[in-house]
Amino acid sequence: MSTTPQALYRDEGVVLRTQKLGEADRIVTVLTRRTGKVRAVAKGVRRTKSKFGARLEPFSHVDLQLYTGRNLDIVSQAESIRAYGPAVVGDYRAYTAGTAVLETADRLTAEEKEPSLRMFLLVIGALRTLAEGQKPAPLVLDAFLLRAMSVAGWEPALGDCARCGEAGPHRHFSVPAGGTVCPSCRPTGSAMPSPVTIELMEALLSGDWAHAEASLAINRREGSGLVAALLQWHLERGLRSLPLVDRA
Repeated sequence: MSTTPQALYRDEGVVLRTQKLGEADRIVTVLTRRTGKVRAVAKGVRRTKSKFGARLEPFSHVDLQLYTGRNLDIVSQAESIRAYGPAVVGDYRAYTAGTAVLETADRLTAEEKEPSLRMFLLVIGALRTLAEGQKPAPLVLDAFLLRAMSVAGWEPALGDCARCGEAGPHRHFSVPAGGTVCPSCRPTGSAMPSPVTIELMEALLSGDWAHAEASLAINRREGSGLVAALLQWHLERGLRSLPLVDRA
């Protein structure tokens, strides 16, 4: 029997995903405020008499007490701070957008236990906004994706040239270059989105919701396509949830 002491720690986090383990346990992936992304075993949570099984579902904001394990940590306590799940799951557009938020956060925090407070706050803010239902879910998602890329160091150039820095605005947009490009730097195959679409993306990145909500559907669709293309270029493989987002 091992006598190695286990370190006990407490943190709050949002549940990104879960997977079954054995007959009654579950592995939960949580993005925490202070510790970063944590994978931990929640023992017995799939039993009907589990004390905290329902608190460890995706979209849940929870306060956790954990023991440090050799490979996976162990959840010893879980208290609900706010369960965004019921409101988000009850609205299909919010649910598909929220699922993409969680998957993006999981992919952009590849290293476990690397603190990422800004990403944690972005996820909580996006889920809260989706649960409140006051803003269009596709716009909430695109705002989150743009800001998440910024946190990851991939903020797109939406004014000056992404390659040489020449002051914009510029008409051409190159996903591999990272945003708008000047005529001298424009690579073959660059897109030429509407200037109004670029303005919408700037509004979403900066949090100008009055501008964003006044946008037209055609510009929202075009902007969503550019945002998705940028994200998938940086991740090198697509998100499974993104094609399922209801943008109708």
